[in-house]
Amino acid sequence: MRKKVLRITTVPVSFKLLKGQLNMLNRLYEVVAVSSPGKELEEIGESEGVRTEAVSMERRIALVQDLKSLFALIRLIRKEKPWMVHTMTPKAGLLGMLAAWICKVPVRMHTFTGLVFPTATGVKKHLLMLTDRITCACATFINPEGKGVRNDLIRFGITHKELHIIGNGNVNGIDVSYFNRTDEILRQAESIRRKGCFTFCFVGRIVGDKGIDELVKAFVKLADEFPACRLMLVGDFEEKLDPVQPATRQIISTYRQIMFMGWQDDVRPFLAASDVFVLPSYREGFPNVVLQAGAMGLPCIVTDINGSNEIIHDGVNGLVVPPRDEEKLYDAMRFMLVNETVRQKLAAQSRALVVDRYERHLFWYELGKTYSQL
Repeated sequence: MRKKVLRITTVPVSFKLLKGQLNMLNRLYEVVAVSSPGKELEEIGESEGVRTEAVSMERRIALVQDLKSLFALIRLIRKEKPWMVHTMTPKAGLLGMLAAWICKVPVRMHTFTGLVFPTATGVKKHLLMLTDRITCACATFINPEGKGVRNDLIRFGITHKELHIIGNGNVNGIDVSYFNRTDEILRQAESIRRKGCFTFCFVGRIVGDKGIDELVKAFVKLADEFPACRLMLVGDFEEKLDPVQPATRQIISTYRQIMFMGWQDDVRPFLAASDVFVLPSYREGFPNVVLQAGAMGLPCIVTDINGSNEIIHDGVNGLVVPPRDEEKLYDAMRFMLVNETVRQKLAAQSRALVVDRYERHLFWYELGKTYSQL
């Protein structure tokens, strides 16, 4: 009989980061995907070939709903009697690890994909640190996504338990055969590319802590100097969670050299149609989008934060600048634009580094080895 594993995330969309992984693990274990209810959870079950269970969870702090979610998880765990509960995302980690500890599940594993508290302030920061401490206290195996996350857990005294990075970091690795400049992707990119125009590309949520305000200001300054360049923004605005400044929103909607492309199911043609990828984020865990851009052969400009500075090595496969620094971001973008020889050299290293360190099957092998050792 296969051992049973409950994989828990707060919302189903987080499982999309694990594409193929649940299906792979389900060959060895009985995997049950647990998340908030909805069509997306049903789609995950179908695509991964695993059973799903719905438990409503709120991403924000909501004491009454959180208690209801905790009791629902306790009931589910007592019914399923799993060998392991493996959680990912902050709220699922807190509630899932606490419920698994109460139910005395033998193996309780949590993956930290990023930490919110280092950039928070005041009471909220202390509350977030407390919830992460509870998560770690209840877990038997703690998996920070990368070295930066691990270092912050130690530096802020969140836990004194041993911390385990799987492989070279990340939560699923990159499918380098999918993220590749195939003939079909290059054909699609032709309809997006503007000939004779240098293109910077951002992919992600259009929110403040992704550094969008600084990115837009830096680009406008650059475009005033070099009219034959443009910025593509691929992603959705979020009005409730850390929205961009109103002035930034106005510039995005009116400035002719900024192309707002909205949410895209397939970002590969947009990456292939670009010259440089930019992620000026304030905080990350281990950003998949930087790995995707690298696999597509793009040099990257990133900020000196967890995850990003582990993937991008300054002067090797991209440039690293301080977060929240509009001037340094402008300098890096300008450097990429005017130094074609250096840019091509950085681009040549980008895919090779992703293939060597973050190829998906390499990560799956290390994850499977971790599960078997546990």
